[in-house]
Amino acid sequence: MISRMTNVLRPAIVALACIAPTLDSPSHFGTLAVAQGVRDRTRPQPREPTTSVAETQAAEITLTVAAVDQQLLQTWIRTAGVIDDARKTLRACVADPDAALIVAGQRVRTFAPESKSSINQARITSVVPRGDCVAIEATLSGPAYADATRYVMEIIIDRGSRFAVANAAIIERDGKQIVYEEIHPGHYEPHEIRTGLKGETYTEVLDGIEKGYRIITIGSFFIDAEYRLKMTPGNGTDAHQHH
Repeated sequence: MISRMTNVLRPAIVALACIAPTLDSPSHFGTLAVAQGVRDRTRPQPREPTTSVAETQAAEITLTVAAVDQQLLQTWIRTAGVIDDARKTLRACVADPDAALIVAGQRVRTFAPESKSSINQARITSVVPRGDCVAIEATLSGPAYADATRYVMEIIIDRGSRFAVANAAIIERDGKQIVYEEIHPGHYEPHEIRTGLKGETYTEVLDGIEKGYRIITIGSFFIDAEYRLKMTPGNGTDAHQHH
């Protein structure tokens, strides 16, 4: 019985020996090289060099991270206004390039220069274009501050929902605008972005990052300093090291 099974299995064993090279044969290493090449081609390509900070450092500088998404963009027009005798209405002539965007009903923050913490709310009630400016009136929602006659007016103009990041997240460097993405806690990657409309607290992003990216909003200056330090030749850090 054993002799009969051996006769049956011998051709299969011989065939396997013919097609399966030994571990130290050149063809074996050629097969491994091909497999390694396939893995190299299919492996995700490295992204930009990253930088890292220890958790204790991150806590010390109070890093804040936020996911990029649509934001309500607002631009503020600042001008000086004079209150009327009834102390209910502020009048101003606005020569700002965006003055044409002012319409009745828009919100206004206003305060006397000597008391910046005493902010009054107001609404635009009249808009009249003139030759070199737009004459506006804004009605206060509450009593005016003390005996002040002149006020700073901040007219709030809504520019709609836009894909945007916080202004504090953007680093200006060598004519480029950079934000830092959190790859995972403690590790950050720079992205150059192309921006559009800049608002009071957010700036529109046209290209360079995508929705959902977790971006450093507070502390990006520190991260950028760490990144540039590590990318400086001769500092003992491999500029192409990835974390």
